[in-house]
Amino acid sequence: MTKPNPKLWLYAKDYLIIIFGIAMYGLGFCAFIATAPDKVVIGGMAGLSQVVDMITMGLFGFHVPYSVTIFTVNCLMLIAAYRIVGRTFVVRTLFGVVVISLMFAVFQPLFTQPPVEGQTFMDVIIGAVLCGLGIGLVFVHNGSTGGTDIVAAVASKKSNVSIGRAMMYFDLSIISSSVLLKFIFYPDFDFQDSVPALVYGLITLFVIPFMADMMINTNRMAVQFIIFSPKWEEIATAINNEAQRGCTVLNGMGWYSKAEVKVLLVMCRKIESVTIFRIIKSIDNDAFITQAQVNGVYGKGFDELKLKMRRPGSVEEKPVRPEPTTRIL
Repeated sequence: MTKPNPKLWLYAKDYLIIIFGIAMYGLGFCAFIATAPDKVVIGGMAGLSQVVDMITMGLFGFHVPYSVTIFTVNCLMLIAAYRIVGRTFVVRTLFGVVVISLMFAVFQPLFTQPPVEGQTFMDVIIGAVLCGLGIGLVFVHNGSTGGTDIVAAVASKKSNVSIGRAMMYFDLSIISSSVLLKFIFYPDFDFQDSVPALVYGLITLFVIPFMADMMINTNRMAVQFIIFSPKWEEIATAINNEAQRGCTVLNGMGWYSKAEVKVLLVMCRKIESVTIFRIIKSIDNDAFITQAQVNGVYGKGFDELKLKMRRPGSVEEKPVRPEPTTRIL
C-alpha cells in the first residue's frame, strides 16, 4: 500500500484555498460593487471589464459579460508578456485567470440588485473588504489572479517602477477613464452625479490593498517572548515538544538580588502566542513574561531572507570622499 505524498496534499490544499479566495473576490465584486446604483468602477481587471462593458453598451447597445473580458484580456496580456515574465509565471497565472473567469460567469447573473439597498457606501466597503481578503488568500498560497499582476511584473522587468506603483497607476487610469467615457457615451451625463462613484472607486483603491496586506502579513507576523522563571528547563522542554518551537537560554543577573537567573528567548508566529502562554502558565503561574511584536523573523521555521547578493569577484565601489580643505588663518 503506497503512502500518500505529503507534497501532493500541500499542492492540493494551496489550489483549493486559491479557488476559495478567488470565489470570495468574485462574490465581493459581483454582489456588492457591480450592482451598486452609482455604477462604481474599481481598479484591476474587474474594473477594466466594467469599462469595456460601458464602451460596448455605448457604441453597439449590448453588454459584454465581465468573465469574457477578464479571460480574453488576460490571455492576450500573457501571450504578449510570455518572453518577459517567463513560463512559470504564465502557467501559475493562467490557472487563476480561468478560475476567476468561471467565478464571474457564475456570480454575475445571480446578483442584479445590491444586497444592502439604499446603502451604496456599505455595499462598496463590504465588497472591497471581500475582494481584498480574497486576493490576500490567493497571494498567501502563491497564486495569482492576473490583470494588474501581469502589468506590474512587466513594468518591474522593463523599468525602475516598483510593482506597487505600477499597479496604482494602472488602477487609477481605469477609474479615471470611466468618468471620461460617461461624458462621451451619455449626453445627459452630469459630472456632479459621477462624483460619488469616483469617490467610491478611489476608496476601493485603498481598501482592497489594505485588506490584502492585512491577510498576507497576519500569516507572517511574529512575536518574541522573554521568560523569567525558576522552572525554565521545564518550560523550554515543553515549548520544544508541544509548540514545536526553539528556545534560547540566556544568562542574566537580577541587579537587586544579585542572583544569577536563566532567561528564555522564544520566537514564534503570532497565532502561536496563545499556545506559548498556556504552556508557561501551566508550569509556572508566577513566571515573569514579556511579549513584543517583531517586524520580521528570517531563518529556519520562519520567512526566507531574499536579497540580491553581490557576485563573487565583483569590486565594491568605494564612496568618494571630498578632500580636506586647507583653512588659511
